[in-house]
Amino acid sequence: MVAYDCDVLVIGGGIVGLSTAYAITRAAPGTSVVVLEKERGPARHQSGRNSGVIHSGIYYQPGSYKARFAVRGAAEMVKFCAEHGLRHEVTGKLIVATEPAELPRLHALVQRGRQNGIPVRELGRAQIAEFEPRVRGLAAIHVGTTGIADFAKVAARLAELAEDAGASVRYGAEVRRIGRRGETVAVRTAEGSVLRARALVNCAGLHSDRVARLAGVDPGIRIIPFRGEFYELAPGRTHLVRGLVYPVPDPAFPFLGVHLTRGVDGQVHIGPNAVPALAREGYRRRTIRPADLATTLGYPGTWQLARRHWRYGAGEIHRSLSKRAFTEAVRRLLPEVTPEDLIPAPSGVRAQAVLPDGTLADDFHFARSPRMVHVLNAPSPAATASLPIGREVARRILAELR
Repeated sequence: MVAYDCDVLVIGGGIVGLSTAYAITRAAPGTSVVVLEKERGPARHQSGRNSGVIHSGIYYQPGSYKARFAVRGAAEMVKFCAEHGLRHEVTGKLIVATEPAELPRLHALVQRGRQNGIPVRELGRAQIAEFEPRVRGLAAIHVGTTGIADFAKVAARLAELAEDAGASVRYGAEVRRIGRRGETVAVRTAEGSVLRARALVNCAGLHSDRVARLAGVDPGIRIIPFRGEFYELAPGRTHLVRGLVYPVPDPAFPFLGVHLTRGVDGQVHIGPNAVPALAREGYRRRTIRPADLATTLGYPGTWQLARRHWRYGAGEIHRSLSKRAFTEAVRRLLPEVTPEDLIPAPSGVRAQAVLPDGTLADDFHFARSPRMVHVLNAPSPAATASLPIGREVARRILAELR
């Protein structure tokens, strides 16, 4: 008879992995859960390196996971933060059209928001100033359910709650091997420890496709890392932005464009752009990991993506290399900004799943294999949607145990 170390092993201590562990302990009390995280603490990657926005769900295809989970998750995240004393605020946001060509896309967002059950108010040029006096635009929409939070603190609280319910969260535990025999899943960590479980959840974010392959699963996608670079407004200039201001996004991309965000810390964050990273954890421009780069360049989807969107990508790279060009992009929304107003801030890396034909996966993506559930695409708005995502993954993995 096999001696199990736990019922469910969760790989990944970001906000999605920790929400999953928390959801399992709530849905099936007594189920033993172990979370393995390679870093020395929770939320060291996507979950702790973002603009901290609680997204409304306005951008996403009606009926998609992103739409349903973001709308539900936004309300739940606000409630969770309030119940646990975590800093947050429901600020609302503006999505601003600055050129006539953007007006049809802005109107389409109004319709999409209403389809997703989100309250949306349309604004003319003069009404924009009621919310953001320094912002320039032809028209805008105000989305009242958008907010801000500290998702790293949310992840840490989820870890505490899961542990209070009997789960174990182990840091510094990088998974190197995964095997399955019958009803047993075995994992070996970098330090040589072996853990046996009845089921496994892969919430490895930037490394989710690699973990799937370790488990003998062809995920059908490749994670291509995109670095998002941020600036902050200089302390004497933060009065230029009251809340959250976004451009009208290009529907061909999952990236929302350079936006203005007053965070829970009172600082105004500007960004991110989206440039290919030369390492999956490539938070600095000069960070290169040959194995990561070879994996990206050796994937057919990378080249298909580049052929299809080279012009957009060239613009993003130009704004990455030129602070003045980045400033000009910001000035479309905030004309008073100068390069001297922008102070470099820490970057993030988005784990974007790309299909072999170069298509960017535009929804959360889950895959099943015997005794396993793999979360293979969970970039923004995954932090906003983390509570419903956790419940969905918990439901799926608990079904594997029946």
